[in-house]
Amino acid sequence: MMEKLLEGIRILDFTNYLPGPYATQRLGDLGAEIIKVEPLAGDPARHTGVKRDGTGVVYLANNHGKMSVSVDLKNEGDREKILSLVEGCDVIIESFRPGVMSKFGLDYESVNLHKADIIYCSITGYGNNGKWSKLGSHDINYMALSGMLAQLKDTSGRPIHPSITLADYFGSMAACEMVLALLLKKERSGLGGYHTISLTDVATSFMGTHLMINQETGEEQGITLLNGELISYGIYETKDGRYMALGSLEYKFWQNFCEAVEREEWLGAHFSVRRDSNPVSTEMEKLFAGRTFEEWTTFSQEVDCCLTPVLEVGELSSYPYFQENNSIFQDDIGNVKVAMHSGSNNGFKPAPSVGEHTVRLLDKL
Repeated sequence: MMEKLLEGIRILDFTNYLPGPYATQRLGDLGAEIIKVEPLAGDPARHTGVKRDGTGVVYLANNHGKMSVSVDLKNEGDREKILSLVEGCDVIIESFRPGVMSKFGLDYESVNLHKADIIYCSITGYGNNGKWSKLGSHDINYMALSGMLAQLKDTSGRPIHPSITLADYFGSMAACEMVLALLLKKERSGLGGYHTISLTDVATSFMGTHLMINQETGEEQGITLLNGELISYGIYETKDGRYMALGSLEYKFWQNFCEAVEREEWLGAHFSVRRDSNPVSTEMEKLFAGRTFEEWTTFSQEVDCCLTPVLEVGELSSYPYFQENNSIFQDDIGNVKVAMHSGSNNGFKPAPSVGEHTVRLLDKL
């Protein structure tokens, strides 16, 4: 079990849906105390998508172990209570559109008057300034604008609609990174600070290698050797219609693979191109298609060749790796928890009900 590195840090969480809640949950897994400030009806994620006992599972999955206070920020009395609560907090994270927190008198400048060393992080789509900052957008928009979405294409060159919101998650981790940096600054100087996260900018930051390659060669898809071009680095279909991922870039791993399947004659084809005109490529396809997913999975554990099964989501909880590391677990009523950090299973506390801690935290103020 990981030491609670952020124990004693109290974070006021004004975020909804996914990027902000995932960020604060990561910080909570490190030991921080998270107080989620919700509208009277609750985080909208409570009421959208797939439900468990009437509550949206996106909410349940990203708000473990937090406390919840429900208030009407348009009400002066509730705003005063929140400002009083700020005095006992170290960090504020919010994800409203730029200008909204100012209307509530809870922007950084206003809060800073109540607590001079407050750390404040805003999660936005496009930053605080400029014409883009006022636009409504979601993950697919940030991925599209950053160039990231264009990296996910089918064989016809059409962008694939992803089933995971990558820009949201990357932005969440960038917010955590900034909060931790500001906490270190405060430890050294006694000063707090303010920073804005742009989900678009964070997504674009992952494109640095692609941009440099494009500048030098005109190539749009990054490192072509890693794009399924090589027979030793790609995805192969098994006999039963499942898939295995082979990553034998280093010769020693390719050698291990070839020797284990008794195809030493393939050793010289390590960096050959995967196409129908390449006989080793077609033989590789046939080889993988000749064994089942289970057989190849067993092979991957016995032969050190960078081979792994392409798991479906429903297989993760029972897969030996995750069981051995206790990184995916459930409570008594079936709520799933994924450890945010390796070794950070500090116990399972479910997501709070709307305003569960309002009386405890606000009514005495």
